Amino acid sequence: MTEATLMDIDLARNKLLARLHDPAEKALVLLRDPAGHEGGTVRTLIEEILGEVPQAAWAPVRKADRWASAADRPQFPRERDGDRFARWSQVRFAEQPVLRHPLTGEKIDLGEHGKLREIELDTLKAGSLEHFRHLIHRDEAGSVDSWRTLLALWRFGPEPATSGDATGLGELWRYLPADTRIPDHTIWQHLDLSSALTGAFAGDGQGRCALLNVTLGPVQELIAAARTTSDLWAGSHLLARLAWEAMRVVCERLGPDAVLFPQLRGVPQVDLWLLEQGLAPELFAKEPWNERTVTDANPLFSAALPNRFLAVVPADQAEAIGRAIEAHLHEWVAETAEGVVSDLLRAVNLHTDPTTPAYQQAREQLAGFPEVYWSAVGWDEIATDANGEPEADRLAEALRPFYEPQAEAPGFLSSEAWRVLQRPIEVIDPEAGTPATFYRPNPGVLYPALYELSERVMGGVKATRPFAAQHEGGYRCSLTGEVEWLTHDRSHLDLPPGQREGHDTLWSLVAKRHPSWARKGEHLGALAALKRLWPQRFCRELAGTLGQEQTPRFVVSTHTMALATSLARAAEEPNPAGGLSAEQAEAIRNADRVALPRRLAQRLHHLEHGELLARLPGWVEQQRESDDGDETAARQAIRKVTGTEAEAYYALLLMDGDRMGAWLSGGDGTTIPYRAAFHPDLADAVDTRFGDHTVLQAYLDTPRAVSPARHLAISGALNDFSTTLARRVVEECHHGRVLYAGGDDLMAMLPTGDLLSAMRELRDAYSGTATSGEAEEEDAWCRNGFIYRQDRLYLTMGSQATASMGAVIAHHKTPLTAALAELRQAEQRAKNEGGRDAFALSVLKRSGGALRHVGRWAPAAGIDEMSALRDFAEALHANPEASRRAAYNVAGWLADLPEPDTLPPEDGVAGYLEAVLHYQFCRQGLEQQGQPIHARRLGSLASVSPTGDELSSAAKIRDRLSHLVGVAEFLARETRR
Repeated sequence: MTEATLMDIDLARNKLLARLHDPAEKALVLLRDPAGHEGGTVRTLIEEILGEVPQAAWAPVRKADRWASAADRPQFPRERDGDRFARWSQVRFAEQPVLRHPLTGEKIDLGEHGKLREIELDTLKAGSLEHFRHLIHRDEAGSVDSWRTLLALWRFGPEPATSGDATGLGELWRYLPADTRIPDHTIWQHLDLSSALTGAFAGDGQGRCALLNVTLGPVQELIAAARTTSDLWAGSHLLARLAWEAMRVVCERLGPDAVLFPQLRGVPQVDLWLLEQGLAPELFAKEPWNERTVTDANPLFSAALPNRFLAVVPADQAEAIGRAIEAHLHEWVAETAEGVVSDLLRAVNLHTDPTTPAYQQAREQLAGFPEVYWSAVGWDEIATDANGEPEADRLAEALRPFYEPQAEAPGFLSSEAWRVLQRPIEVIDPEAGTPATFYRPNPGVLYPALYELSERVMGGVKATRPFAAQHEGGYRCSLTGEVEWLTHDRSHLDLPPGQREGHDTLWSLVAKRHPSWARKGEHLGALAALKRLWPQRFCRELAGTLGQEQTPRFVVSTHTMALATSLARAAEEPNPAGGLSAEQAEAIRNADRVALPRRLAQRLHHLEHGELLARLPGWVEQQRESDDGDETAARQAIRKVTGTEAEAYYALLLMDGDRMGAWLSGGDGTTIPYRAAFHPDLADAVDTRFGDHTVLQAYLDTPRAVSPARHLAISGALNDFSTTLARRVVEECHHGRVLYAGGDDLMAMLPTGDLLSAMRELRDAYSGTATSGEAEEEDAWCRNGFIYRQDRLYLTMGSQATASMGAVIAHHKTPLTAALAELRQAEQRAKNEGGRDAFALSVLKRSGGALRHVGRWAPAAGIDEMSALRDFAEALHANPEASRRAAYNVAGWLADLPEPDTLPPEDGVAGYLEAVLHYQFCRQGLEQQGQPIHARRLGSLASVSPTGDELSSAAKIRDRLSHLVGVAEFLARETRR
């Protein structure tokens, strides 16, 4: 435990009280347990963990519970005695277990898995108690360790597996609702928010809290400068590590639940920190990152954190925490860079003298890196009045400078939601005839405006960032071209590139002894050196932290990725080495083993000839790069082993969730009405009793305001996608490798043959929709925004969330910088030309020229464009002799394509294209006469723009169809050279 947390034992106890104030099984004991939900397990756990609780300790907890409840869900009328909610508003979840997707309102009925009421109440409570007792941590004297117990309850409370599923609920344990009437957010999200607010209230001298918004930069500059896939991975992973170091400051002071976005539970890097904090190692025994060896197949090597976060902090500590984040990050970078310089000097047997110029260069070049932007908005300070009631006037004054000055109510305060939410809603029960308050606002309902203000302030902070001039005198870094390269002798900085070899510069010495750190001729500055050595330093750090033997850490090369499909095909042969000479086979078996895609490595591990296939890419690279190598012999060996020419092309994929800002802020039609969050039984009861209540019906039809639970749900969905679902699609279902997965952003490398199916499955996994038409398995399904796989239920972004993807297919010898530039342009084409929810494919041919196609994920005129492209490519692949002739003939007649307005109206552009394409495809044996399957789909797609608008120019139609057919023909080839 750190010094900061040692000083905050009382704070930890307050947060524990908040985390224990409601039982996890609340949804299933309500209306069933005579002890009430605040008796039973809650009372027992509080007594065992906290002992006697002073009455004063409950004050911040009650305030936090009220605010959290109001921020996340409406209140409901109580009966006349005030003890129970009105009977008509009660939902018996055990009998009607329905969950609502928090972003779409779609429901998933769990009743099909058996009546939850069949689980005995005593069994459920005993299992829950056993589960939480298993998480209590004690010190050497046997007393409860408040800090470690708090961390254990946060991390493993929602995990059913830690207790062997003593509750009998399985995956439902993770999704038990906080309120059975509004089952779109979980009890865990409510407890997280209650604990976070309690920590902020208890930690502030006046019981106030604030929202702290933090962003790091630069992002693109850090990732983009890359000559190898290792550089690409290192930039992304280093950025994610910097993000964690920033969040770590908040976590160590206030606990990880203080971070609302992103959701940190289950992130491997955060789990390592929990181990450092002293959590029992056996709790992590089944975590996938807890492997015996440190390799890049380990989830710890995934860059899974975004460069921004939002936290709830004590108002009087917000500024201090913001400055502490800046100081910690700059200190961490300085120490890490100093270690990199020392590693370089030691590697070439140079003294690590502090006066060596490289140390000073690193300090100067990385001063102020990364850029840290933060803003703090006081929740109590500008959103409550003297009585603790919601106060919108001061909030309006704070928001007004960011909007038109004449705006009477800026931002959220002018929304339909706030017009309804700012006043209580009174109803009269038509049966009992008694008045009741259906809804009453408290400051929690102003969370959307507070979040909006924090985002606006952050924008202003970024716009006013200071710039510091930096003097650089010598030749520049080979990778970035912006700063001097590091040196142990400043006179070397004046040497032009062609005159450095004979002078034993730092980098020429490094290139000779550690070619993985620097290629011949490369001379790197501080940031580039930090990226280049980051894999080695991170691997060393993991080996020390996990107590495991260090193994080399590699990233799959573009050449190896190109060969992956051929190697997988060769693995099916009984004797793929049969055509090799004994000398060749021996040479291959003795070659260095390079990194392979995870799925391929696992496949080859169990084969008799797997070792030879695994070492083939390394041997080929040796033949190509060494002075005495024989590249011709290498190509011949690949042909003998794989049965085909060596594949020379690979693919890069870049995915970005659409309108993420709108999803977080609730804008642009991303929210659902309040009634869509209600349990179906409650929705029916409200409509039956109050169908003519104008104000109440207006409330129910109002788009639901942004809430902390919504942010936690979005963050949790993105966390599951980036850490689990995306990796499964790319690395387990295909032969690819994830290079970066931070929330809605994803970059991956794949064999060319896997590209289209991986893109489709990633799109499905992001929104939790089975649009690919694949049959569901009994133990794996995808519906209504939920994915069930390998005994785990995952919440996704839902059917209304869309994503855009760019992909580039490039020769493995194409400079990576050029491939990355095309990749980013492809992603932008998907968003701009495709109108989002689109994909863009680029083919960079080695011989020159490029093919570019933009399509939509959503079907147009009943046609799924990705499926049409994929099916046509498969048809061409099945008839290889016809494929090139078909593409050539189509390109030939396209030159004489008439203008659309000259075609007969009854045929139209689509009909004309279908007729001509069908004629050509029949000639090549791709279609049967009268069955224009591919011709009809391609003709319809080529006649409209990616957004579905009819094309009125023959030139545009020609370009669209020629690129569509050209991409399909390229993908259909057996191999590409």
